[in-house]
Amino acid sequence: MATKGRLSVYEILSKEVLSDVNKLMVVSAPEVARKARAGQFVIVRTDERSERIPLTIADYDREVGTITIIFQEVGKSTMQMGTMEPGEAFATFTGPLGHPTEIENYGTVVCVGGGVGIAPIYPIARALKEAGNVVISIIGARNKELLFWEEKMRTASSQLIVCTDDGSYARKGFVTEPLKELLEERPGEIARVWAIGPAIMMKVVSLTTKPYNVPTIVSLNTIMIDGTGMCGGCRVLLEEGAQFVCVDGPEFDAHKVDWDNLLARQQFYREEERVAVEHWEHECRLEGALAEGGA
Repeated sequence: MATKGRLSVYEILSKEVLSDVNKLMVVSAPEVARKARAGQFVIVRTDERSERIPLTIADYDREVGTITIIFQEVGKSTMQMGTMEPGEAFATFTGPLGHPTEIENYGTVVCVGGGVGIAPIYPIARALKEAGNVVISIIGARNKELLFWEEKMRTASSQLIVCTDDGSYARKGFVTEPLKELLEERPGEIARVWAIGPAIMMKVVSLTTKPYNVPTIVSLNTIMIDGTGMCGGCRVLLEEGAQFVCVDGPEFDAHKVDWDNLLARQQFYREEERVAVEHWEHECRLEGALAEGGA
């Protein structure tokens, strides 16, 4: 594998377990870090035979040459990635890809991050604040254990509102509740809203802002597969027709997305995903038993 100084390219420099399903990794990728901008993504492979995994860039350090990724273990590939440790390296780490977030001084903006979506909303909030915007951020998760980067989001924001669905920490309720309050309390003041999180959350954010005619941008990177526009797996239906998240996005006008179609398409391969996870877990158990027997 190619090297940069003493480090392997795409080497994992550090790893942090944020929760039982969320992991953070800082990866050596100088060329990616040099050009990375808020809103862009990378496509990684754990080894030469693995699936391509799209991940929005959570942070980057141009000087040190690192990219920070945060991912949730929801399938075989991300579960396998979660077993990687510092010192190991990704087979490929391609990026930055996608159109970056359009950063301007809009005035007062709202950034909404739900669950693991807190990671990609962070560099957007930071860039918007650096551009002179008043940034009101709302972050939320199902419970306190799944929340992360609260202090980083506070630093990147003019105001931060924290929610948990079950009320185990901060304000009880969904992120759309304080969002609606802001829209009602400040009519005409909110210039734009960015939302990243589960598809159903982004749909509800879109429904919340639409009556107020507030431009709303969502990132749909989670539905990508190949990342080159070749497979068609990330096709998203908009009012003006179909586009591809990987080459036309990953950010889109939330009010133009056919959310029902997108949510339905996310269910297509659930059975295949379940079988893949079971097969991988079975292989892991076999390897563990063989290692134990040889000890």
